[in-house]
Amino acid sequence: MVGNRPIPLYLLIFSFIHLLIFPTILSFTPSLILSLDKKQKVQFVIDTLERLYPETPIPLDHKDPYTLLVAVLLSAQCTDKRVNTVTPALFELADNPADMAQVSVDAIREIIKPCGLSPRKSKAISELSQMLIDNHGGEVPKSFEALEALPGVGHKTASVVMSQAFEVPAFPVDTHIHRLMHRWTLSNGKNVVQTEKDAKRLFPEELWNKLHLQIIYFGREHCPARGHTPSECPICSVIGRKGMK
Repeated sequence: MVGNRPIPLYLLIFSFIHLLIFPTILSFTPSLILSLDKKQKVQFVIDTLERLYPETPIPLDHKDPYTLLVAVLLSAQCTDKRVNTVTPALFELADNPADMAQVSVDAIREIIKPCGLSPRKSKAISELSQMLIDNHGGEVPKSFEALEALPGVGHKTASVVMSQAFEVPAFPVDTHIHRLMHRWTLSNGKNVVQTEKDAKRLFPEELWNKLHLQIIYFGREHCPARGHTPSECPICSVIGRKGMK
């Protein structure tokens, strides 16, 4: 079951055949045998990800919307793992807008240096903390428009906060999602804006918040940017783009 919908019988049969045959014939590409339309591909992705990742913990350590907002800002061009090693010291110093606004930009920068882009990120953290106090009563706003008006906060960061802190349906597109949507022939890969539009058009809205995390986990474990073997990938081996490496 996915939500309240039963898994289609054809996918159960195909998955069973795939599991039986695929481990012993790595050069075999099921997509050559079975052609799925766009709707069927989408359902195959949903079912496969739900089977592999029934639980989707939020990758960035945080305790409330503010600490999540800061962590997501730090994650730009940095791994979640590294961010999680930096934020304990930062949040010990200040874990709310009022306290952070009292910390010097230089002090913030020294702590967050391992995350990269520290001059820009430290300034953004300091300024957005003051803006939260001045304009939002010290609280993280619950709207895309207000979030994107904060220093250092773009659409992707706002989408993550809206989705993971406030459970508002959103589909933040990172490099993993952008890459996989193209590999799975669900988007043309033109840009992240188009990828987000395609994801929202193809996947049910009630699945967005969980699904975007499932795709990220899948990309890290099964479908990396480099060293990827399509015939060994649980999804690319079935619906992957032709000629993909």
